[in-house]
Amino acid sequence: MMKDMTKGNIPKQLIGFSIPLVLGNLFQLTYNAVDSIVVGKFAGEKALAAVGTGNPVMNIMILGITGICIGASVLMSEFYGSGKYDRLKKEVSTILLFGTYFSLAVAILGAIFSGSILGLLQVPEEIMKDAVIYLRVIFLGMPFTFFYNAVASALRSVGDSKTPVRFLAFASVLNAVLDLLLVGVFGMSVFGAALSTIIAEAASAVLCIWHVYRKVPLLRLGKQDFRLDRDLLGLTLRHGSITALQQSCQPIGKLLIQGMINPLGVSTIAAFNAVNRVDDFAFTPEQSIASGMMTFIAQNRGAGNKERVKKGFRYGLFTQFGYWVIICVVILLCKEPVMRLFVSEGDTGLVPLGSKYLGLMAFFYLMPAFTNGLQGFFRGMGDMSITLISTLIQISVRVVFVSLLVPVMGLTGVAFACLAGWSCMLLVEVPYYYWYKKRSKLLQEKTDD
Repeated sequence: MMKDMTKGNIPKQLIGFSIPLVLGNLFQLTYNAVDSIVVGKFAGEKALAAVGTGNPVMNIMILGITGICIGASVLMSEFYGSGKYDRLKKEVSTILLFGTYFSLAVAILGAIFSGSILGLLQVPEEIMKDAVIYLRVIFLGMPFTFFYNAVASALRSVGDSKTPVRFLAFASVLNAVLDLLLVGVFGMSVFGAALSTIIAEAASAVLCIWHVYRKVPLLRLGKQDFRLDRDLLGLTLRHGSITALQQSCQPIGKLLIQGMINPLGVSTIAAFNAVNRVDDFAFTPEQSIASGMMTFIAQNRGAGNKERVKKGFRYGLFTQFGYWVIICVVILLCKEPVMRLFVSEGDTGLVPLGSKYLGLMAFFYLMPAFTNGLQGFFRGMGDMSITLISTLIQISVRVVFVSLLVPVMGLTGVAFACLAGWSCMLLVEVPYYYWYKKRSKLLQEKTDD
C-alpha cells in the first residue's frame, strides 16, 4: 500500500515506515547468518571460515548495488512527494535497464576472478577451494539481488515498506529450509549454502516484480515505457555512484581488516566471522531507521514541507537512541548464547573470544546510531558527498587502528578500532550538519506544519 508521508502524524509515520525496513533488512541478513550457522554446525570450522572470507567481497558488490538503488530511491521519493508521476515512472525504467547490464557485468567478472580476489586477501590454502566455490556461486546470483533491491526501492519510495518485507520473509524461510536440506542432509557444504542463497534471492525478486504488475499501476511499466532517460541516468548516477561508493566502503574496510585477521589462524577467522554476523544484526536496524528518515525527508523536501523535514530528523534521532538502549541490553545478556549458535560442540573455544568482543561493542553501537541518523538526513536532502567523505575517514581510521591494536590485543583490538573510526566520523558530520543548517533555506524558513 502506497503512503503519502507529506501529511499526518510524524512519529507514527516514521516509526511505522521504518519497522518493516528493519524487519526486511534483518531477514536479508538471515541469508548469510543461516549459511554460517548451518555450515558451522554441519560442515565444521574450516567451511565456516571459508564462508567468512568470501562474505566481505560479496558485501562490497551487494552494497554497491544497493547504493545505486538508494540514490534512485531519493529521486523517486522526491518525484512522488511533488506529484511528478511521469518522471517517477521514467526513473524506474532507467534504473532497471541500467542495473540489468551492471549486475550482469558484476556477476560474470566476479565469477571469473573469485580465486584471484581471495588470493589477494591471503586466504589460507586449507580453505581456499571452499571459499572460491562459495564466492563464485554468490556472484552468479547478483542480478537477482539487483532486481529485488531496485523494485523494493521503488515501492518504498511511494511509501510501501511492508510488501518487500513480506516477500523477503518468505525468501528467508526458503533459504533456511534449503540450507538444512542441501548442507545438513545432502552434505553439499559451502556450495549448498551458496546455492540456497541465490535461489531465495531469485524468489524475492520475482515476487516483488509480480506484485508491482498486479497491484501498483503507478510503477507498472509497459513495453513503451522501457526507455533509458539519459538525463535521469546522469542524475541517478551522481546520487547513486556516491552512495554506492560510500556503501561499499564499509565492506572494503572489513576486507582490509579480514586480511589482517587471516594470518592469525582459522580459529580467529571463524570467531571474527561469527561476531561480524552479530555486528550486522546490530547495525542493520540503525541503517533501516536512517533509510526511513531518508524517504520521509525526501518526500517532504519534494513537497516543500519544511517543518516536517526538521521534525522528521529530530524524531529519527530519538528513535535511533531508543533502539541503541534495547540492543545494548540484549547483547550484554545474550552474547554467549549467541556465539554458541555459530560453533559446533568441538569448537567451544571460540565462545569466550567472541563474547569479550561483543561485550565492548554493545556500548560502542551508540556511535553508529547517530552517524546513521545524520547520513539519513543528508541523503534525504540530496547531499550525498558528505556521507562518502565521513565514511572514508571512518574506514581509514578504523583500518589504521586495527593494524596497531590487533597484533597486541587480538580480536578485542577490532572493537576499539571501530570506536575510534565512529568517533572521527561524528567529528566530521556534526559540525557539517550545523554549517549545512545555516546555509539551507529549507531549514531556516518556517512554515505551517
